[in-house]
Amino acid sequence: VQLQASGGGSVQAGGSLRLSCVASGRNFSSNGMGWFRQTPGKEREFVAGINSNGETTYYLDLVKGRFAISRDNAKNTMYLQMNSLKSEDTALYYCAARLTDEAMGPYEYWGRGTQVTVSS
Repeated sequence: VQLQASGGGSVQAGGSLRLSCVASGRNFSSNGMGWFRQTPGKEREFVAGINSNGETTYYLDLVKGRFAISRDNAKNTMYLQMNSLKSEDTALYYCAARLTDEAMGPYEYWGRGTQVTVSS
């Protein structure tokens, strides 16, 4: 089972990036999925989550209105559209999946991160 995140990069403040997370090794259409981020010296924090059918989403308050999580179960892929990026969004972003269909709770599957750097 693998989760591969991509789409990170360097962007100026106010810019946008779209992260993708492709799942392989099994079908994740019945699993809640989410995005997390971590900066050096800080704990990893939840950014956004989406339930298995995409109808319910959750966001960190700091990103509400700027980030949008979505998924395409036919492609076994999850996305994070990040707009109006701020320097404080700079972090290593991870995608993750749960064993259940809900997005909130412990995450059992983790991918490698993709770096997002926002310069002011």
